[in-house]
Amino acid sequence: MNAFRLAGDITHLISILVLLLKIYATKSCSGISLKTQELYAVVFLARYLDLFTDFISVYNSVMKVVFILSSVAIVWCMRRHRAVKRSYDKELDTFRHYYLVGACFVFALLVHEKFTFQEVFWAFSIYLEAVAIIPQLVLLQRSGNVDNLTGQYVFFLGAYRALYILNWIYRYFTEAKFSRWIACISGLVQTALYADFFYYYFLSWKNNAKLNLPA
Repeated sequence: MNAFRLAGDITHLISILVLLLKIYATKSCSGISLKTQELYAVVFLARYLDLFTDFISVYNSVMKVVFILSSVAIVWCMRRHRAVKRSYDKELDTFRHYYLVGACFVFALLVHEKFTFQEVFWAFSIYLEAVAIIPQLVLLQRSGNVDNLTGQYVFFLGAYRALYILNWIYRYFTEAKFSRWIACISGLVQTALYADFFYYYFLSWKNNAKLNLPA
């Protein structure tokens, strides 16, 4: 554990709390991509297959449970909650996300650190997380206007991955056998996908104006 990872975990939790606040306080999921939320649920379920087999720390186990339960809860609300599901932008959220799942799984079978069940699914989860935000970004570009809570959710989600890149750099220089190169490269790709959003988010903050993304 180091300061960058702790900051990344806290930022990730903030992004989830902001999304849950939007859903439960407003009873609306307008502007939120169900496809992206389903991808994140798959990411956490695949990554934390070791939850009941490998114990690292109480902190580590609690965070795994929180990420799994929160992602599943968000998907359930968007699909099943009587009030929330009525606000879902189905016509705008049309990205074929199952192609991402298939491509990432095949890639994980070909490129991994060890050819074991858990390591292949770990690599799959890393690849999938790198591109999971794409349906959300596509939806926001199609809708144009972005409400404050949705904008903050995406911003904190992107900031979390940027902080994790600093964590990996720190670990590379301080750990003798740091070898998570798959996570490093995927993290760079993931952060790059946020670059355009970060630019318009900064302009919105600088000018104290509503966040608008070009179509």
